[in-house]
Amino acid sequence: MWPRPWTPITNHGSPLAPAAAGSPADDAWKTWKRGESSDGSQPLQPQSVVLGKRTPKMARVEAVLLVAGTAVPPRRLAQLATLADATEARTIVGKLNAVYQQWHTPFRVEKVAAGYRMFTLPQYALWLGRLHHRDAELKLSPPALETLTVIAYRQPITRADIEAIRGVQCSEMIRQLMERSLVRIGGTDDALGRPFLFVTTPQFLESFGLQDLTQLPMSERLRKPTADAETPPAAA
Repeated sequence: MWPRPWTPITNHGSPLAPAAAGSPADDAWKTWKRGESSDGSQPLQPQSVVLGKRTPKMARVEAVLLVAGTAVPPRRLAQLATLADATEARTIVGKLNAVYQQWHTPFRVEKVAAGYRMFTLPQYALWLGRLHHRDAELKLSPPALETLTVIAYRQPITRADIEAIRGVQCSEMIRQLMERSLVRIGGTDDALGRPFLFVTTPQFLESFGLQDLTQLPMSERLRKPTADAETPPAAA
């Protein structure tokens, strides 16, 4: 069974407009900046304390990840957030996650495929699914899911080998998986006729919240052995 993916955060809306002068929201904002409660009776914590160790660099990284529709590679994240390099981007992501955990926020930045993406925590998936209809977007028929499972664990693999494992014809299932960008052609086999070899895509990793194929359930037992593992050691 596949792990339930974390819900990615995508926010393509326009920036929030400032509150109108003299409005209740504007008055509340000015009161908060002065460090007073709404009734003026108790002081509030200053912004520097409320936001913990958040810095302008962290805010820029957070903003990029909030509006990104896909995973952002560290180097690209550094460019967009005006950071020194990919190493600093990774450091900032770690600091952001520390702040999120400290303040018990419902989201984290996770590495999926070859980049970073912001997700809500798994325990909120049920409620967010009602809003985003994510389950419907990712829903696969049992035959398609079986085919995807075979490819994920045995890749690179030919259509004939997939059908030998499943015992049924799989051309239509492979086509559907390719249309969803979960599977692609990764080369050709050396066998007669040089049939196509099928592999999973970065979109597959991102859709299921995986950093790489080693995070597949029972990966060490079920994945196809590598060429090095299949080659016996040379005699002494």
